[in-house]
Amino acid sequence: MYKLIAIDLDGTLLDDNKAIPQENLDIINQLIKRNYEIVIATGRRYWSAKELTKEIDGHMTILANNGNIVRNSDNDKVIFSKYLNMKDFRTIIKEGRRRNLSPIIHVDGYEDGIDMIVEFSGDYQDYLEKDNRFKKVNDCLKISDNRILAVVYGNCKEIIYPFYEDIKNKYPNIYNIHIMENIKFAETMLEIMNPLGSKWISLLEYASTLNIKAEEIIAIGDDNNDLEMIKNAGIGIAMKNASSLVKSSAKIISDRDNNEAGVAFQLKRVLNI
Repeated sequence: MYKLIAIDLDGTLLDDNKAIPQENLDIINQLIKRNYEIVIATGRRYWSAKELTKEIDGHMTILANNGNIVRNSDNDKVIFSKYLNMKDFRTIIKEGRRRNLSPIIHVDGYEDGIDMIVEFSGDYQDYLEKDNRFKKVNDCLKISDNRILAVVYGNCKEIIYPFYEDIKNKYPNIYNIHIMENIKFAETMLEIMNPLGSKWISLLEYASTLNIKAEEIIAIGDDNNDLEMIKNAGIGIAMKNASSLVKSSAKIISDRDNNEAGVAFQLKRVLNI
């Protein structure tokens, strides 16, 4: 019997226009009424995730920034937070500078209206979404806010993949690090976080507070930051548009993509609705 359903946003619950297809919305609202625990598990920041899911009618837990901040959507209360060690943060900034890369720094500043810090906003204007919930600084190394959730770099594969391998080899077990491919603002995106900041680890921690076991979880996603939860959940579902790595680890691959309400299509079959 499944009790918790964890759903990614971009490329999964949302269509390419960043809206929830009506069929997806209907099934989520129905599942909430049936007392399933719904968790939005996303790489997005909390403010953005909450805005994009405001049509959902009922309680959700939002696991944002890939599990580094988890909040109750009803009252915005923080359930878990996992920040980067400041020494490790500065190490990553220096490594990025050696490659002439500009970072986007995600911070836990929801109540203050600040979610991201950048040095040069022009490089990432589309990513910043023009909502003014970011601030520019002259030098990221001088940031005093220690509530850093992630450091993000976007660029081409020829730059990002060697950077990824180098960080993994030079700093083993210091960071949780992965590459995203199903994105629009850059060919590839590198995300660097607290070593315990992952969707699956935080999802398990949250589930344990509700006495829900791993085998009672359904996880649905499309990109490499969903890989661990799709591989380890009771049922891991990859979208039709998922990366090849995610598909290879899923128990089910949906016959529909995110523009065809693939979430609703597959949940109806798994749960016999």
